Amino acid sequence: MDLDLRPLGRPKLGYEKRFVEIYEMIMQKRIPKPTFLDKLLRRKIPTEEDLLQEMFDNQVDYSGLIRAPRVGRDREANNWIKKKYSESDKSVSESDLLKINDGFYVLDLAKESDGVPFYNAVPEDKSAFRAQYLLDCVDLIGEDLVCEAWDTKLADATLDYGQRLMTVADRIGNENNLQFLKNLRVPPNTDEDSIEFKLHVVYSLAKWLIFYGKNGHGYAADF
Repeated sequence: MDLDLRPLGRPKLGYEKRFVEIYEMIMQKRIPKPTFLDKLLRRKIPTEEDLLQEMFDNQVDYSGLIRAPRVGRDREANNWIKKKYSESDKSVSESDLLKINDGFYVLDLAKESDGVPFYNAVPEDKSAFRAQYLLDCVDLIGEDLVCEAWDTKLADATLDYGQRLMTVADRIGNENNLQFLKNLRVPPNTDEDSIEFKLHVVYSLAKWLIFYGKNGHGYAADF
């Protein structure tokens, strides 16, 4: 399967230690198993599903971070829904569609573009980064930096990875007079095997990682 990086939630204030603890248990497959005494005394030992739910209940979603307008709160989001309605088969009324989507974050209209990447192949999650493109960048940045993307990371590691990618991208950009690519959202009209396209991918991913990492969010590697 192709690799997509999805932002993780940020732990709520005061829950940081437990968040990391659960994350490490899950990643290292150290889910506690009930002992004979636990079973005898009918003690409830949390399952992996219980732990994941606990993490979910104690995290802050990233949607507000990217400053995306919400349906029912922001006029531009309401207008976006109305436009979608005009293009639909109108199986429900416009007012019902607005009610159904009340509170929905319209990521297409997000103000923080670094958190909503151009390289995306997940229609239902515009914040996901299609990191599969990195496989074509091995000759540019090396196998180690490319393969690291397949490792799910918490915020600090996400920020560190992004900064290391940015350092390499800046060096390559300076050496080839391609620094302008850093500020482009859309890649230049070149072949995907060109250094321009590959470097744009690296710059884009570095900015995405730094944006989420510095704001307390890690990512999940989905493949």
